[in-house]
Amino acid sequence: MSIDKDTVKKIANLSRIAITDAEADAFVPELNQILGWVDQLSEVDCSKVEPMTAVIPNKLRLRDDVVTDGKIREKVLANAPIDEHGFFAVPKVIE
Repeated sequence: MSIDKDTVKKIANLSRIAITDAEADAFVPELNQILGWVDQLSEVDCSKVEPMTAVIPNKLRLRDDVVTDGKIREKVLANAPIDEHGFFAVPKVIE
């Protein structure tokens, strides 16, 4: 696949990018070179390569899922302008 000046102008129009004719002429060889690199990648045989999510093997370090109250209620409520019965107190909002 090759890109010509009309295709560059159409892509620029769809992207809402204003370009001049000289800029469109400059983009033609650059975009064709990029497409050439992509064609080179399609020649690589990846049939025996396992899909992966990362280059190095990673294992998630999991912790026990234990429910606690955090034991820091006083520190948290120290940030509250008003607290009642161990909870944040907020003004009533009625619409």
